[in-house]
Amino acid sequence: MRSKSARPSENLLDELQAALTHGTVARRVETLRRITDLFVGNAVDYSDDHIRVFDDVFQCLIGQIETSARALLAERLAPIAAAPPKIIRTLALDEVIEVSGPVLSKSERLDEATLLEIARTRGQAHLKAISLRRMLSEALTDVLVTRGNEDVVQSTVRNPGARLSDGSLTELVIRAERDDDLASCIGLRPDLPRHHYLRLVAKASSSVRRKLAAAHPELADEVSSVVQQAAQRVRAAAMTKQTELARALVKSLHDDGRLNEFQVTTFAEQGKFDETNAGLAALAGVTVETAETMMIESRTEGVMILAKVAGMQWSSVRAIIAMREKLSGGSQTDILTLRDSYEALRPSTAQQVLRFHRMQLGATPAE
Repeated sequence: MRSKSARPSENLLDELQAALTHGTVARRVETLRRITDLFVGNAVDYSDDHIRVFDDVFQCLIGQIETSARALLAERLAPIAAAPPKIIRTLALDEVIEVSGPVLSKSERLDEATLLEIARTRGQAHLKAISLRRMLSEALTDVLVTRGNEDVVQSTVRNPGARLSDGSLTELVIRAERDDDLASCIGLRPDLPRHHYLRLVAKASSSVRRKLAAAHPELADEVSSVVQQAAQRVRAAAMTKQTELARALVKSLHDDGRLNEFQVTTFAEQGKFDETNAGLAALAGVTVETAETMMIESRTEGVMILAKVAGMQWSSVRAIIAMREKLSGGSQTDILTLRDSYEALRPSTAQQVLRFHRMQLGATPAE
């Protein structure tokens, strides 16, 4: 004797056979709806073998059906972690964004290779859907930042689950010089490395600086509308634990008499901005804030002034310049011309320029 629970399944199998053999489009759509209901209602209980069967059935049924039916299927399957992988890929590759969008933005079943394929070949609507995913790898964000329009890029930057590579951040900070909205999005990311933050603030408009300062309510009343003061306040608010540790390390080395040109050069060769900046400041006898301002300037004169005051050899200066260019993504400078300029720079002239910098910043020499 057949159980009651078996009868609906048998009827559905008969219906599926009829729909696949000689059914109309309407009949296929209705069968698809019923199969989808069956899968969604029991997805957590199905084994891998069951899911493979559903995958094959879905693939057979979606041929020659209207867009709205495919879009509905995508909406229902996208949130299910155990959704059949082949149909998920098929829906994600659909050129119609109403079909592919839900899967691109929500499905955890969609593999990274397919996402990258779509990000590299489809249009902006597909890129926008990908940018909304709960998690984005650096590989994906690199493509979104490179190929995406303004809307896609801002959506990616606003996504807290997006991991941004150093290369993408460099490109974004450069683009943000002409885009206040993008600058605000980048500056408000809690994972933005300090050297990128400083370059961003240095180039940002006063309105962007105010937005970034507003992210730190305890400093809001203190932030001045004067551009230089605002930049200094935001820099102070951007202090990270990593920066504090770097400065503490350099101070300890300096206090113990172990900080020298070789150590600062090693920091630069390792790409350690905070340690290099603090070390250069200590050797030049200026505050880290003064050195920081000169280090993030677009031109290299500031670095050479500090290094000359510190009595550094050209090989050390070259390492610091190379670090700055790598972190900022800027174009490579004429090293030979810079070397000649550095060799010709007199220590007394460097001291005079440095005093002028400190006067502008209201800074005092480091103790």
